[in-house]
Amino acid sequence: MKKLNFPNIFNINLFSIRRLTILGFALVAFPLVLALLYSANQVTQLSHQSTSTIFNVADLVKTNRQINLTLGKMERSAGQFLILKDQDLLTSYLKHEKKVLTTIASNTLFKTDSSLRSLSNEFAEIISDVHRYLTLHELKESSLEVLKVKFTQLVSIRKKLAEQSNNLLISQAEKIKISANNVRHDMLKSLLIIPFTLIIATIFIVLITKPLKQLLRKIHALELSHFEEKVIFNGSPEIKEIADALEVMRKRLHALELQKSSFIRHISHELKTPLAAIREGTELLYDNSVGELNPEQQEISNIIRSSVTRLQRLIEDLLDFNIVLDSTSLQDVEIVKLSLLVENVLQQRSLDIKRKKITISHKNQAVNLKVNAKQLSVILDNLLSNAIKYTNENNVITIKYSLDNTQLTLSIIDRGCGIDKEQQDKIFDAFYQGTPEVNATIKGSGLGLTIVKELLLRLNGSIEMKSNTGINHGTVMKITLPNAFYKEKMIGVKI
Repeated sequence: MKKLNFPNIFNINLFSIRRLTILGFALVAFPLVLALLYSANQVTQLSHQSTSTIFNVADLVKTNRQINLTLGKMERSAGQFLILKDQDLLTSYLKHEKKVLTTIASNTLFKTDSSLRSLSNEFAEIISDVHRYLTLHELKESSLEVLKVKFTQLVSIRKKLAEQSNNLLISQAEKIKISANNVRHDMLKSLLIIPFTLIIATIFIVLITKPLKQLLRKIHALELSHFEEKVIFNGSPEIKEIADALEVMRKRLHALELQKSSFIRHISHELKTPLAAIREGTELLYDNSVGELNPEQQEISNIIRSSVTRLQRLIEDLLDFNIVLDSTSLQDVEIVKLSLLVENVLQQRSLDIKRKKITISHKNQAVNLKVNAKQLSVILDNLLSNAIKYTNENNVITIKYSLDNTQLTLSIIDRGCGIDKEQQDKIFDAFYQGTPEVNATIKGSGLGLTIVKELLLRLNGSIEMKSNTGINHGTVMKITLPNAFYKEKMIGVKI
């Protein structure tokens, strides 16, 4: 049976950033709008209920007052009619009677409330009895007493109507109070939507910013010349488009990087081959191996010898700088003994150390590092070369290092003349050369500290310099390498 493939509509990667933003805004706004509409509806109902109660209160107060006033006039008109037998008095009574019945009939609460309706019906029946008694029966002397009894009953019912009206008003006021409390509680409950919407907003912020942060990490990797890692990203169309553009740029930069590194290696090799022959020949001339030279020839030979030495140093600095440019040379990580690495660097500079009669203070500690040995060797060689260059004769250079968990801190301290404050911010710039050493015969290239800084940047390390000008005040170069210490024990080495 053939399996049907349906598109995954819940895959967030199918959404563009624009759609994702609109969706997030809709999901955040929708519950807030619902809560707002619900609260507005509750407040509107409460307002209508309060308005209705206010009108009912006014209507009841007006009705009870009208009944009270009219009932007194009816009693007077009826009593006077019984005594004086004047038809105008009867007409006045009938007029008041009609008014009070109309007043009761026009009040809706007297119809809707069962107690008021029962009392108003009883009130109307007694008025009907009085009406019949005044218009149909033969009036006697005892009629006045009967009339008093009837109006006493009407007054009693009127008091009950007023009392029931007050009870009804109190009841409606309580209902409004309860409704107001319910609305307040509902509105407080609706505030619970706010943290819910904040959670939704946070989720969508993460969904939108997470791929951007991933792209930023890719860009930082390219900035550090890590061109081997492909830029592959499956996300929204906009992010994928940016990732594809970065991948094209990575390939082009990688190709240019390889071409540049290859060119520097080849040109350096081609320069070193004839340079070796020139240097050998120059040394033979300088040492008078092929015959005695006159003073002018000896001076020219010395100039050629110095220039060849300087050219060799420039080529070596160029090769070291190529290590920084060549990203492929930065990937090899191995376990190395720091003490052996320092000893090898000191051995390479042994002639310069002996020439200036410098003492090296170095405690040989057994520390294993998991780093690129070639990179760290270049860093130490350049720092030591600078320290030797600017340290006075018969002085001391101190090399010390310490560990804090897995972080290595290594310092090289010389006793030279120090670096001026105006120059301290520039010494890491490429090709910048500070004040030359005293009696310097060979000028440097200005790339040494630039190479150190770039290599440390790629190792996530840092370098700090402290220097004071003056005789034998010296300079401290301190480098820091995080996660460099290799803690695993090795055979024959005590950690």
